[in-house]
Amino acid sequence: MSVTRLCGTRGMETRPEGRANVFAESMRVVLMPTFALLIAACLAADPVDVVVVIGAPGAEEYGEKFAEWAAPWEGAATKSQARLTVIGRDEAQEPADRERLQAFLSDHSTGDAELWLILIGHGTFDRREAKFNLRGPDVSANDLKAWLAPMKRPVAVIDLSAASAPFLQTLAGPDRVIISATKSGGEQNFPYFGGYLSAAIVDPAADLDKDEQVSLWEAYLFASRRTEESYKTQGRLQTEHALLDDNGDGQGTRADAFQGLDAVQASADSKQSLDGDRAHQWHLVLSAAEAALPPDVRRQRDQLELQIAALKRQKAELTDTQYYARLEALLVQLATLLKDVPAKLERAHRNN
Repeated sequence: MSVTRLCGTRGMETRPEGRANVFAESMRVVLMPTFALLIAACLAADPVDVVVVIGAPGAEEYGEKFAEWAAPWEGAATKSQARLTVIGRDEAQEPADRERLQAFLSDHSTGDAELWLILIGHGTFDRREAKFNLRGPDVSANDLKAWLAPMKRPVAVIDLSAASAPFLQTLAGPDRVIISATKSGGEQNFPYFGGYLSAAIVDPAADLDKDEQVSLWEAYLFASRRTEESYKTQGRLQTEHALLDDNGDGQGTRADAFQGLDAVQASADSKQSLDGDRAHQWHLVLSAAEAALPPDVRRQRDQLELQIAALKRQKAELTDTQYYARLEALLVQLATLLKDVPAKLERAHRNN
């Protein structure tokens, strides 16, 4: 996530916010590529896990579509050297896919790195319980909630099935990004959002802030707009509306609340409940500059950027003096953090 996105770019040449903004952003743009080649040799990190679950197709045409949607996720995971697991493709009948998913989540519940869980398939909702259709016994939103309860690592659950909104409402929580292909359990027609999102995760055109990497938030916005455009082009009434939740309130935010990466309307409660800040820090394939950051520095940077985003929303409630003083303090911390990275890398390189 760029600091310019968080603090705004208008008036950067004259406002204190702009001057500090330029400084902090310059620290990242200029310094990071310098030592990108060192990081692979000198620092080890927990592996990112990418779990692609392919549900029961029901018909051959859907089986082909699901395989097509899974391919970009698998390619991105391989490119990023993430630990890839695919459930639902092989011919194995025992244990059932439901048991395999439960066992995997139980065995990979700890770590600092992200776990990406992508559900590609059909979904149902009977007004009481939402389910994702697997080969053999299905998995419900409540099942997944119980399996994720012990999880002590960042988690993204991306449910690309029909009637998937109850999964978002049930699974939302701290340090989680949840995406559903629909805004309610009542949207039960097959959703095409999943194809657009899968393609967007590796599409340079989805890099809306031009930082040479596609965040999960950018992919979500890009795919949502592509979905809307496809319905308009076909002259059809749109029967699917994706949601993303990353602030834990279980409400989710639709892409039409944003223009580019900027909010253009408040949510039902207030602007403060809009999502996107955390999801914009999730990248499956990192740029060279991002890959150069040690994991602990990246985590600290992300926390500072989230604080800047929260401060930006509070601006109307503060005097200019209060706002700029708090902003400057956060930007100085951010710049100091990034300034110290070359020395940390050199020490780590010597120690190895």
